[in-house]
Amino acid sequence: MIKKIDTQGLRTLKSTNISRSFSKIKKEKRIALMPFLMAGDPDLDTTAKILLELQANGADMIELGIPYSDPLADGPIIQLAAFRALSVGTSPDRVFKMLSELKDQLTIPIILFTYSNPLINKGLEDFCLQASKVGVSGLVVPDLPLEEAEKLSKIAESKDLDLVLLVAPTTPKDRMKKIAATSNGFTYLVSVTGVTGERSSLEDNVENLVKQLKHSSSSPIAVGFGISEVKHIQQVREWGADGAIVGSALVKRIANASIGMKVEEAGSFCKELRAATN
Repeated sequence: MIKKIDTQGLRTLKSTNISRSFSKIKKEKRIALMPFLMAGDPDLDTTAKILLELQANGADMIELGIPYSDPLADGPIIQLAAFRALSVGTSPDRVFKMLSELKDQLTIPIILFTYSNPLINKGLEDFCLQASKVGVSGLVVPDLPLEEAEKLSKIAESKDLDLVLLVAPTTPKDRMKKIAATSNGFTYLVSVTGVTGERSSLEDNVENLVKQLKHSSSSPIAVGFGISEVKHIQQVREWGADGAIVGSALVKRIANASIGMKVEEAGSFCKELRAATN
């Protein structure tokens, strides 16, 4: 595995699926489109089809949520999606099985979004091992404090997984630097104070937060929570972000579409958003 030095964060960075994707996208002079999808909503067969449809319509990476009964970081749209997924029996093992069946077809990085409890229940080592075996490239654990990230990060790294950490608008500057220096693959910048959800506009301080993070580390920065439409992607691109994560808006469109149109609706929205990344 290739390594390089982060001249700002002063640490050795590994060349991973995620970092290579960001490098390629940067050369194309655009930002990464990173849709979020809840696994198992409405069922895992549909999730599998949507994953392939998003890939075919320009998604650069996909953040795949594993449903959890107490999703503290999520707003009502994603909470309802998680509850629907749980109601049909979606579990980490079933998500891994679904991904294993798609391993040869998915060529873009898949990043699992999960909470600490499912990780601990399964065992950190076992969870990371299974994730790696089915082709997962990274993990996002929103309720994992920086102080507890080191152990999981080492385990994830040993399985060629990037542990991505989150920075919020309320994060103190010194702590922000530590998080950016510890996060692998990219730093996840939460654009709002609060939970996930659609917003009509982004908070004004996001631009300054992007600039602060750029000075803290050379790792890419992806902005999420509230990125709902084309103009938001254009805005974060102008602010210097390297990626845009679109969650609630996509999850809502899938939920509102008829059973026969969910896959097509996801693909159509993804194609629309991808055009704004250039």
